[in-house]
Amino acid sequence: MGRPSLALRLLLALLLLPPPAPLLWALRPAPCPEPCSCPPDGALRCPGPQAGLSRLSLTYLPIKVIPSQAFRGLNEVIKIEISQSDSLEKIEANAFDNLLNLSEILIQNTKNLVHIEAGAFTNLPRLKYLSICNTGIHKLPDVTKIFSSEFNFILEICDNLHITTIPRNAFQGMNNESITLKLYGNGFEEIQSHAFNGTTLISLELKENARLEKMHNDAFRGATGPSILDISSTKLQALPTYGLESIQTLIATSSYSLKKLPSREKFTNLLDATLTYPSHCCAFRNLPTNEQNFSFSIFKNFSKQCESTARRPNNETLYSAIFAESELSGWDYDYGFCLPKTLQCAPEPDAFNPCEDIMGYNFLRVLIWLINILAITGNVTVLFVLLTSRYKLTVPRFLMCNLSFADFCMGLYLLLIASVDAQTKGQYYNHAIDWQTGSGCSAAGFFTVFASELSVYTLTVITLERWHTITYAIQLDQKLRLKHAIPVMLGGWLFSTLIAVLPLVGVSNYMKVSICLPMDVESTLSQVYILTILILNVMAFIIICACYIKIYFAVQNPELMATNKDTKIAKKMAVLIFTDFTCMAPISFFAISAAFKVPLITVTNSKVLLVLFYPVNSCANPFLYAIFTKAFQRDFFLLLSKFGCCKYRAELYRRKDFSAYISNCKNGFTGSNKPSRSTFKLTTLQCQYSAVLDKTCYKEC
Repeated sequence: MGRPSLALRLLLALLLLPPPAPLLWALRPAPCPEPCSCPPDGALRCPGPQAGLSRLSLTYLPIKVIPSQAFRGLNEVIKIEISQSDSLEKIEANAFDNLLNLSEILIQNTKNLVHIEAGAFTNLPRLKYLSICNTGIHKLPDVTKIFSSEFNFILEICDNLHITTIPRNAFQGMNNESITLKLYGNGFEEIQSHAFNGTTLISLELKENARLEKMHNDAFRGATGPSILDISSTKLQALPTYGLESIQTLIATSSYSLKKLPSREKFTNLLDATLTYPSHCCAFRNLPTNEQNFSFSIFKNFSKQCESTARRPNNETLYSAIFAESELSGWDYDYGFCLPKTLQCAPEPDAFNPCEDIMGYNFLRVLIWLINILAITGNVTVLFVLLTSRYKLTVPRFLMCNLSFADFCMGLYLLLIASVDAQTKGQYYNHAIDWQTGSGCSAAGFFTVFASELSVYTLTVITLERWHTITYAIQLDQKLRLKHAIPVMLGGWLFSTLIAVLPLVGVSNYMKVSICLPMDVESTLSQVYILTILILNVMAFIIICACYIKIYFAVQNPELMATNKDTKIAKKMAVLIFTDFTCMAPISFFAISAAFKVPLITVTNSKVLLVLFYPVNSCANPFLYAIFTKAFQRDFFLLLSKFGCCKYRAELYRRKDFSAYISNCKNGFTGSNKPSRSTFKLTTLQCQYSAVLDKTCYKEC
């Protein structure tokens, strides 16, 4: 091999050079500050006294243990900070003991610190601030023997992911006048009963405890306060009902599991609430003034003084009535102290979720029950009679069964909405999230979209079938048979199911409003979805109108003046078209405007359309297309006769059918009496004409 290249020799020379001094300094452990000794893998010792030492910072230490009496004699130290020491594993009892001037202790970023013995913090009368963050400890450190005499004490325990529980009496013995607990970012899963017993809490921060699911109903039992409670970004499903009277500020952002709040009467002092769901703010609207007390609980007598004392412009009379004159010197009077306090709540309810029950008006509550009962009973009756009839299943009967099932699903939707409204009346704000994000609303939304689309589709097919039958009356090979109708309706079922499923997979959604309709048009895809449905429904209505007009002109005799029979046909067709128009026109008009984000009607008023117009077809169809027809009445009474009812009426129908059969046999067209082609067509048209009058077209030639 040849000699090494110049570049390779330079690289080897650089590797053999000693590292620069700054790098060596960075790699060395931090020096142990005087008067401490920090033997590797040993125990820290910082004996005192040490004159002039007020702050002790211990970082990057190689020690494993902070033993008992480690800081004995350091009576002038005000602050001790222990951080960035991955070797530290244990703090023994009485490690911080009898340090009379110590006001701050910080133990941070010591991820291998897994054990802090009970009594590690003892007799620290001037301690104001204790922070234990980002360690590996598995249980809450013992802070009950600190015996601090400071007015306000701040305890910060954060980012300790292995602490799972706040036990009973965890802070008992902390007798400060006010305590701020910053317990955020830990691994808490449960807060036990009497957890804060014996404390006077000003602020309690439980935010960002992502696994916190349970807070015992008596967690605040024995405590005073808190005035400020922050439970943001937790999985709490309920707040305790005891101890909420002192809360003046409630923060619960990104708390998606908290879907229900305690009774609003529990929050007697609440002045500011920042919540996750807009509907929760509805609970605090229109609270009586006497339930909103004043923002400083230490001035409990002020409310009475505000009512009884005639205040001068500077409030001097009021304050003089409570405090001695010597205590008032230097005070800056709060001129608005006795003014009524207004509760502020965010986020405000939006246009899609106003502060009201599912049925915004009382008259709608009555109507929706009447309409859903009518729709369900009417369509169930039609289905039962048609499916149990002794006559064969023809195309019109088959189509009518599909229409009745679709309208029955609409009745189920109305029944679901009416039932939930009855259960949540007056307190819907507390059930809104559970309902709108739950399976119940999704099921209701699926039912209504599926029913609406299948009903419109089936009505269109029924109308086209009638038009086709009349247009090709003498062409028997063109007659629509059951084998043709089944795949046509199968396509309708698949289409309706697809349209109803799309909001469940992210194309719009059923959660936007309390009535579970797909009103979300924020994305372009959602807008296209809504507009497609509306345009298809409008096209179906136009097709139905056009077919009925053609049917009318086909059965009318153009050579004669209009007869009473023609007038009846026109009127009955007008009823069919009017019911379709009443159902589709208002919904389509307002929905199209809303799809373009130019709503012309509020959600509150849209509920009137939901009850009065939306289900019109579902109620009217079983009567117009079945119950009012002679063929259905015949089937109905024949069915009742099987159960021993209406036997005489059923016998009349049997005789009538038999007479019609004998008459047809005697008057059959034979030989020279065979009718002409035009006569046969006219007879056939008259037969189809009778079918149109009967709506369901049960009668066949």
